[in-house]
Amino acid sequence: MTIRNLDKLFAPKSIALFGASDKEGSVGKTVTDNLFNGGFEGPIWLVNPKHKEINGHQCYRNTKHLPEAPDLAIIATPPKFVPDLIADLGDKGTKSALVITAGFRQQNLTQKMLDASNPHCLRIVGPNCMGIMIPKIGLNASFAHSMPLKGDLAFISQSGAMISAVLDWATGKDIGFSSMVSIGNMSDVDLGDILDYLAGDNETRAILMYLEHVTDARKFMSAARSAACVKPVIVIKAGRHAEAAKAAHSHTGALAGSDAVYNTAFHRAGILRVLDLEDLFDAAETLNRLKPITGDRLAIVTNGGGAGVLAVDRLIDFGDSLAATVRS
Repeated sequence: MTIRNLDKLFAPKSIALFGASDKEGSVGKTVTDNLFNGGFEGPIWLVNPKHKEINGHQCYRNTKHLPEAPDLAIIATPPKFVPDLIADLGDKGTKSALVITAGFRQQNLTQKMLDASNPHCLRIVGPNCMGIMIPKIGLNASFAHSMPLKGDLAFISQSGAMISAVLDWATGKDIGFSSMVSIGNMSDVDLGDILDYLAGDNETRAILMYLEHVTDARKFMSAARSAACVKPVIVIKAGRHAEAAKAAHSHTGALAGSDAVYNTAFHRAGILRVLDLEDLFDAAETLNRLKPITGDRLAIVTNGGGAGVLAVDRLIDFGDSLAATVRS
């Protein structure tokens, strides 16, 4: 497990967008507009050999023509160009890349991309992802339709559509986020890496996840345990039934696995599992509204003796202390 160079993803000082465009309806245009409209204060360099400028912003021909190595490269080009772009970025000194482009499995390009990145320890999120949004620094490196409000909840998702759904709901409820991360096919940076980074992120008070499968179980469990020890971690896991697991396989290209195994893993890691979006939204709203409780002494107020005794038993199970019982 490593969070090496993930600071360049979550807190970049400069950004380059490959595949920038002014074509209406294109991913390149949407990401271009989002980057400039998000409020990011560092330099944003656009790269597209077909343009000299886009919307009044200079456009560079390729990586070599950039003024310096960007902390974060966003790639929205056709997939066949991505391995060479990663190699060029690594040579220039870039340490993180967000690959929005899809279609890698069909063209067997994933390993070529990783081979190009590994010598430089260039971390890659994606491919086939919506992007990442960090409201505090004005970073909207995605093709989402809006920016989340500022807050202290983090949301990690293996589905871009789920990012959109949570974003729409949260904005209407005035709930903000420290980050929203669409991780796509997880060719390099995976759930374990992101969990490990967010566990140590002072801007994040709780972590929400939508997942369909885990690629590295050992790394995921280690990161999940560490994160759940310091902040709430809540997950909605798709593919509980065989039919849904097949649908998840067609979506992400990976098998969802036995749901009983996931249930056990979540329990051992200290992760709270919810079963539907309504429960995930309720959990997010509860975490957003309630302030963290400090101390380990709890008073139990009850109108039934049996219920109070059960509550005390459960409290002790969790290793906490009873301050007082109040009898009605």
